[in-house]
Amino acid sequence: MAVDAPTATSGLLTGDAYGRLPRWITWAFAVGAFAVAYVVLLALGSPGVPGVVALGALVFVLASSITSRVVEGPRRAADRLATTLVTGAFLLALIPLVSLVILVVTRGASAFGWAFLTTDMVGVFGDMTSGGIKHALIGTLLITAGAAVISVPIGLLTAIYLVEYGRGPLARGITFLVDVMTGIPSIVAGLFAFALFTLILGPAYRAGVMGAVALALLMTPVVIRSVEEMLRLVPNELREASYALGVPKWLTIVKVVLRTAAAGIVTGVMLAVARVIGETAPLLLTVGLVTQVNTDLFDGRMATLPVFAYRQYEQGGTGIDRAWAAALTLILVVMLLNLVARLVSRWFAPKGAR
Repeated sequence: MAVDAPTATSGLLTGDAYGRLPRWITWAFAVGAFAVAYVVLLALGSPGVPGVVALGALVFVLASSITSRVVEGPRRAADRLATTLVTGAFLLALIPLVSLVILVVTRGASAFGWAFLTTDMVGVFGDMTSGGIKHALIGTLLITAGAAVISVPIGLLTAIYLVEYGRGPLARGITFLVDVMTGIPSIVAGLFAFALFTLILGPAYRAGVMGAVALALLMTPVVIRSVEEMLRLVPNELREASYALGVPKWLTIVKVVLRTAAAGIVTGVMLAVARVIGETAPLLLTVGLVTQVNTDLFDGRMATLPVFAYRQYEQGGTGIDRAWAAALTLILVVMLLNLVARLVSRWFAPKGAR
């Protein structure tokens, strides 16, 4: 009896004294709940999709929770309820994302094509159906690359200092300033870049580097925070093992810490790029818009996809179709950059993590 008592007690604690609902019961509850919701709302005269979804979800949660509590016990009922709520929150978060993608694809597909990607807006006036985004696409890539060249080294070195060297008031001050910069509105970054270059080079100066500096202000705190978190995830045992072999600290950081965190660092940088590549306000102030290709970051205005989409939508007519196609192109560029980041992070990740 002394041996069997703990087994019986543990069985009661884990809910083994209760039965188990079959796997298909969840789908049966879902179908029944939404059917009941539709019938009830149809009787009330308002069977709209949002109402059916909301009422059906409520009926599903109540029915599944009560049935699980009676059949499976309170512990599994609580687990089922938590699973239902988490899954529901996930599906709710997917609604705006999926609807946005569907809207952009359906509206932008009509004007999107190879000719749209390889032509600019020179000689296009009014409601002409010709014209494309070649100049804006090149400008976006150049300005974003310039922002990355500025912000990634600064962010990487700052994160290394905060994690590996930072102690005392200076580290706390840098952390505070990074937190403040994270919440800076994009228009403020644009005004800063505009004022900086105006004071140095005069009010008539316009160039892509102005937009790169503005975007770098928005990108740097994101890079710092993401890289800092990745460096903190590197186990201290790896550092200590390197020190025990007589490797200096700077070489340990380069060969061990950064190598181990390379996958997360690349992902963080790409998140920062995705954060700034669609900014419109700073680029409106700094680089403006032109109709032809300009590949010189330091001379002349440059077109960018966000500003191009804004201007085209503002014009109306066929410009709205070009605006949606530009938005679709911007989404595809971000997806391509994230795919490249995944491949790069997989390549540089430690072999044991592959």
